[in-house]
Amino acid sequence: MQVVPYKEGDKTKKEQVADMFNNISHRYDFLNHTLSLGIDILWRKKAIRMLKPYAPQTVLDIATGTGDFALEAARLNPKKIIGVDISEGMLEVGRQKMIKKGKADLIDLRFGDSENLDFDDNNFDVLTVAFGVRNFENLKKGLAEMFRVTNDGGHVMIIEFSKPAKFPIKQLYNFYFNVILPKVGKLVSKDNAAYQYLPESVAAFPDGQAFLKILNKVGYKEAKCIPLTFGISSIYWARK
Repeated sequence: MQVVPYKEGDKTKKEQVADMFNNISHRYDFLNHTLSLGIDILWRKKAIRMLKPYAPQTVLDIATGTGDFALEAARLNPKKIIGVDISEGMLEVGRQKMIKKGKADLIDLRFGDSENLDFDDNNFDVLTVAFGVRNFENLKKGLAEMFRVTNDGGHVMIIEFSKPAKFPIKQLYNFYFNVILPKVGKLVSKDNAAYQYLPESVAAFPDGQAFLKILNKVGYKEAKCIPLTFGISSIYWARK
């Protein structure tokens, strides 16, 4: 059974996720950076630094949301960055952000389904995703689509929440993630389900070695997992 944001709803997971992000788009950036204590910014910076030696010219940011990872990818000096997302609410916030940052010509944010990408095969040097793959309705299908549009020899860079295993980080993390975060998220976003869905979706996600096995089955090579901040999050890096 899939974890979905709205338990009483009869919409698909994809539709519910889009609705959820539309509902919280106006407060998403504030909540995202506040609830993570700004650490998520450092995670993105680290991921992009790892890609710098490859000098990618074309970047596709999957589940781009308000475009934070796409903005960070601009440090790679590519010719073009495209971000896709199923939430028009998030995209509109992102487009305004690109205008304010002077990046609207470089970064193109489009409505798009990560599991049915509207791009030709072998189209991008790098694909990035930050905290989006666990929201896929069909994880393998989404990863296969990402693989399809990546150039031969190109890289995929995924950041996703993990489940810390060591004492006392595990206990502190679980308390914060399951008790504090949902209450603060609900209070600020006014969406009762969004920040309850977050810890539930992380708990259900096959992180670490389990996710590497899925990447390998899809066809990725040299897949590796790099734990971040005591295992709270991980970078998954692989090559086509």
